[in-house]
Amino acid sequence: MSNEKSKQKALKDLNEMKENRLKKLSELHSLQESELKFTIQAWEQIVECRRVLKWTYAYGFYLPEKEKAKKQFFECLQGQSEADLERLHECAQKELLDHLGFNKKLDYTEQGSYKNFVLFCIKLVGLTEVTGNYFDKLVIALENGLEDRFQGKFVGVEDDVEGQVHAIVDKKTDGYTIVYCSKDIEEVE
Repeated sequence: MSNEKSKQKALKDLNEMKENRLKKLSELHSLQESELKFTIQAWEQIVECRRVLKWTYAYGFYLPEKEKAKKQFFECLQGQSEADLERLHECAQKELLDHLGFNKKLDYTEQGSYKNFVLFCIKLVGLTEVTGNYFDKLVIALENGLEDRFQGKFVGVEDDVEGQVHAIVDKKTDGYTIVYCSKDIEEVE
């Protein structure tokens, strides 16, 4: 599904959440709607990330072929952003439905329901924050031409033994910096 279609579906789901599901969730879990604002924030984040992701494809299309390392790094960032967004979207969509009573496998005893819901809340808030932060950094990197953010020249992309993708950035004459797609940075001599 294209990001525009996914964004439109997310907008529809956001409106459904605001108009119907928030009230039902509030009633099911004996919480004020204002205490469930994080669900709306998650859907708003999904919509915004879908919008940004759509434009990253245009950005990638116009990256010069001669800047192969930069293009590979861009694809790494884009892929990680998309994976983070999909995790958030699945949590907001599927797991939220579970807590609206659509999953018969969940423990809906008073204690079980509360425990399951608290774990869901923590997960959704965390995924919303992480995804938002990652997309903010992606936008900054794109605005800076994928270089200024790391103040170096991109040399290449490689996989390690575990299959983790790294972009190698030449920051100094005596070594490289490896930038993990997961945002960790490590100096290598």
